Amino acid sequence: MIPLELEALEPLGRLVARPWADSVTGMQVDSRRISEGDLFVAVGGGVDFVEHALARGAAAALVPHDAFAALAAIAGRVRDRSSARFVGITGSTGKTSTKDILNAICARQRRTIANEGNYNTEVGVPLTVCRVEPDTEIVITELAMRGPGQIAWLAGFVRPDIAVITNIGPAHLEFVGTVEDVARAKAELIDSLPAGGVAVVPREPLLEPYLGRPDIVVTRVDPDAPLPFATSYSSQHQLANTRFAVAVAAALRVPVPTDRLDVEFSKGREDERELPGGILLLNDCYNANPLSMRAALDQLVARAGDRRRVVVLGDMRELGRAGPAYHAEIGELLRELGVERVIGVGELARAYGGEWFATAEEAAARVPELLEPGDVVLVKGSLAVGLAVVVENLIA
Repeated sequence: MIPLELEALEPLGRLVARPWADSVTGMQVDSRRISEGDLFVAVGGGVDFVEHALARGAAAALVPHDAFAALAAIAGRVRDRSSARFVGITGSTGKTSTKDILNAICARQRRTIANEGNYNTEVGVPLTVCRVEPDTEIVITELAMRGPGQIAWLAGFVRPDIAVITNIGPAHLEFVGTVEDVARAKAELIDSLPAGGVAVVPREPLLEPYLGRPDIVVTRVDPDAPLPFATSYSSQHQLANTRFAVAVAAALRVPVPTDRLDVEFSKGREDERELPGGILLLNDCYNANPLSMRAALDQLVARAGDRRRVVVLGDMRELGRAGPAYHAEIGELLRELGVERVIGVGELARAYGGEWFATAEEAAARVPELLEPGDVVLVKGSLAVGLAVVVENLIA
């Protein structure tokens, strides 16, 4: 991290510092991750681990008046001192994968920082910014949205030079209301751009009302544009994310590969496992909404060919009143695709048809009995459904 003097942290809460320390060179909220010279910020129950953090080498520990405000303020001070170009990525689906792909392009040629996994909330985004070093050239941040104002708040200290919106779809409707409201909330990222900033967006009519600023550059990504390189993956939705990454690389003036791009995706994405009996497991259980569910089913069809297709699909959460209708649409799609075996998990997943289980644990015990040699099985649902236990049981 770009060093910060302790005196800059004192207004944020109760500061406990080592006698020898006058600055900090990193920030953590988990005392187990402390390195020499770090600042430990006691978020939630973290106050109980102040002594542990200091014993592990923290230069100081902060018990903040307001945890989120303190993290944002610290990240903002780091941002003030950085000459790197900052990219902010949001969207109803594809945020994390687009970040992974863009990082794979940039890190080969520039000193690049990107958020771990899906560190994309009030805690994760400041932790990402506080990894920035004096020589960092590019910072890639992923920004989550659960309601109006959240993107604006995160962007207030990230201050992106380039804003990326991968798509607009029915996600978090429980908190925002309509898909139009989703577009409005995501567009807060565009509003945060400085004069001369770049907005990289899809050809999405719902975003057009927010793209009229004459002082920014708007790049609309062609969904059918050919890619100038081969990839280590083939799913159509990831190729769509790749087109966004290529557009951002152009804005950053980072050359893209001319041969092949290999990407290490975050956990729960593009995870394919060969199981005994020639069974292919498509593990996409990190999260789900109607857009990502359709994309996963398209990939299942493409990967399965003439093999038997099995799906273990959980509820898609946070859809509000529209939830039952969206689940019914996925059920209809499963019938249209002729998926041979359907297992639903969670109350709303009854609409998928097929066999149904109330909990992931019940499904985990049953699914192995349903599989046949050569099957291709997709596991996908909202994180809260807990379908990781199904994947773990299949692998075991």
